[in-house]
Amino acid sequence: MIGDERKRYRCRPFLAALSLGALALALAGCAPPPTPSGLKLRPAAYSMLPGWEDDALDGTLPAFLKSCQVIGKKAPTEPIGPEGLGGTAADWQAPCAAAREMGAVDTLRARAFFERWFVPFVAENDAGNESSQQGLFTGYYEAEITAARAPDAAHRYPLYRAPEGGTNLTRAEIEAGGLKGRGLEFLWLKDPVDAFFLQVQGSGVVTLNDGGMMRVGYAGNNGHAFVAIGKLMIEEGIIERSSASMQSIRDWLRANPEKGRELMNRNPRFIFFREVKDGPIGAMGVTLTAGRSLAVDPAFVPLGLPLWLDTTWPIDHPPYRRGDPLRRLMLAQDTGSAIKGPVRGDFFWGSGEEALRFAGAMKSPGRWYLLLPVAAAARKTLDVTDVVSSLQ
Repeated sequence: MIGDERKRYRCRPFLAALSLGALALALAGCAPPPTPSGLKLRPAAYSMLPGWEDDALDGTLPAFLKSCQVIGKKAPTEPIGPEGLGGTAADWQAPCAAAREMGAVDTLRARAFFERWFVPFVAENDAGNESSQQGLFTGYYEAEITAARAPDAAHRYPLYRAPEGGTNLTRAEIEAGGLKGRGLEFLWLKDPVDAFFLQVQGSGVVTLNDGGMMRVGYAGNNGHAFVAIGKLMIEEGIIERSSASMQSIRDWLRANPEKGRELMNRNPRFIFFREVKDGPIGAMGVTLTAGRSLAVDPAFVPLGLPLWLDTTWPIDHPPYRRGDPLRRLMLAQDTGSAIKGPVRGDFFWGSGEEALRFAGAMKSPGRWYLLLPVAAAARKTLDVTDVVSSLQ
């Protein structure tokens, strides 16, 4: 396990040999990288991670290697994440190489791998209060829909490709025909609510009425801010907060098409799509792994980073009941327009209606621990005060 004094303070041996006058100059090369404003990290140990010994980690290395595929293409000195929080690409070379050499592994070997190559840190909102570790975790999924390649009496609601040069038209303006005649429509749906939720989720599996299959993924947006209509519906008394979920919102929109259209248009953000071969593809550019990929705020959390999630089950899932601990190793591989903050995540549950059951109900409190590569962690956890004391 990483965390002993020798490994945590790799700069100490040569610092201890310096005079106090030379210490300040030496610290320039060993000082911890800055932390993004709003995020506070505290060193932890794997023994502090609730449920660490219980997670079946054998399926996590394939997801981790997807992160390595992207980070491995970066220049060695390129910083990973905001303020270089995840170190540099060079800091990932050894752990990624070790993961590639392991092949298929069991839970024990996977656990030993992460303990060898990563160091956990408690992530907190830099608010200085007792609830600073608490965050919010929601869920998302990949929609499964039916569509046609051309419009007909049943299929009247288009999915659009991204317009060349972009557009600043709002959702309402696009729905009113603002892009009509530009040849951007490439699939047609039966239900405008399906089209809306597909945009919220960002990807989907499409069953075509001619018998074919297609996967569609995010291709851009219109530049407008996302507005959560579920929040609007709660504030206006349309649905109760206690019963609000993707399913209840979807059902209400379908049952109230005129008012529903007005509500959907109050979210001005509009998503464009493209056909993709594999998926769903996250913002990092890798295929997401159900139950292991997480959308994060990249202003605080480096994409690709493993992290330990400590939250609760959103629904009954034998042997677990709603509210029971949900603790597992995740990979930060996606982002979302509504995912903002240092302790805020969106859990990818997979595809289809079964995944929607979990994603639609998830609005769980929790916390997480960021796992930094050992080289970056060594710089982060340098205890300057202790070094100075040892020289006096």
